[in-house]
Amino acid sequence: MENSFFVDSDSLSAAALKKKHELENNPSARTNHMEYTEGMEIIQSDICKNVMQEMSAYDYSKYTAQDVHRALESRTCSIEDFKALLSPAAEPFLEQMAQKARGITSRHFGNTVYLFTPLYIANYCENYCVYCGFNCYNHIDRMKLTHEQIEHEMQVIAQSGMEEILLLTGESKSASNVEYIGEACRLAKKYFRMVGLEIYPVNTQDYRYLHECGADYVTVFQETYDTEKYEKLHLLGHKRVWPYRFDAQERAIMGGMRGAGFSALLGLSDFRKDALASALHVYFLQRKYPHAEMSLSCPRLRPIINNEKINPLDVHEKQLCQILCAYRIFLPFVGITVSSRESKEFRNGIAKIAATKISAGVSTGIGDHESKYEGKSPAGKKGDEQFEINDSRSLKDMYGDMTDEGLQPVLNDYLYV
Repeated sequence: MENSFFVDSDSLSAAALKKKHELENNPSARTNHMEYTEGMEIIQSDICKNVMQEMSAYDYSKYTAQDVHRALESRTCSIEDFKALLSPAAEPFLEQMAQKARGITSRHFGNTVYLFTPLYIANYCENYCVYCGFNCYNHIDRMKLTHEQIEHEMQVIAQSGMEEILLLTGESKSASNVEYIGEACRLAKKYFRMVGLEIYPVNTQDYRYLHECGADYVTVFQETYDTEKYEKLHLLGHKRVWPYRFDAQERAIMGGMRGAGFSALLGLSDFRKDALASALHVYFLQRKYPHAEMSLSCPRLRPIINNEKINPLDVHEKQLCQILCAYRIFLPFVGITVSSRESKEFRNGIAKIAATKISAGVSTGIGDHESKYEGKSPAGKKGDEQFEINDSRSLKDMYGDMTDEGLQPVLNDYLYV
């Protein structure tokens, strides 16, 4: 596909190299990341102001063991209690937090765990995000599945027994326009009960169109709520506009989507503040739109192709567990997803404590589910992966392991009537 943003060759042109160097080293060469560009819908909402005020005022160093005790003993978890549970002072109380989180999860979700799989249908991207394998300056094999290829991938996945699918693209409107994604949603509805989207943010009318095509929910990674760090990590493209991305879930709900997912990519900035902001984003929207189903993810940075040095900053499994337990205590009814970025052992354990949804049979590449599921060589070209996964279990293996852990795997819990 011809587009000046995409790099498929082994080397950048001199002009592209000059532009890349300029973006990385000269902030004045970048557009204002807080200004909307032409065509971006601006909604009147106070959610962002509320979230950012709380995050800016959060000094987690001031919390003590006494604050954590108070939070754990409270019947309902206030914002102030949640801040204490995210603080370093709460780390010695991880066992108590896990016990409380497990009780809350059991009370509201029973012993169920929901299973889904992602399907990447394109990896073209017009953004330069320095930590992402799909970024427009990275030397990777680009691919966009045809609708026939999409349907074939879906048939392979559906034959495994999966009933929920998450459709993903790189962030390129020119390569993967809304109509292309809408047709993928229509195809998905032929094979799956639940269809989620993780695509570039769009306007309310586009979310309405995608919902009419069959999409049930939308997930958007804010990546980091730290606007200064965000500016340094997102140097080019539609994604660079921070406030437009922040309001994406609200526009999706306004467009009729049944649910919305939220996340920061833990490790890009101060993970405690990003965890706070992610949960408060859900908290305030939940009160504004009580009919909508909200969920949280908790991804950490993973290695990407052509860059093996990316690692989460100070976010180890202990800290991740703390965040997940704090999420569950603060937001008892919210779904919590733990992705294949994490290890088999961690996901098995956290599913019994706080998580309610995990992926299975995962590939972050393009057009390779047949080779992954059935051991066949992919037919023709295959697109490179966005990042390396850590848990590659199939649906069958995941279902068996969750059952062995005393959990009840669920493939679908929603019926349209």
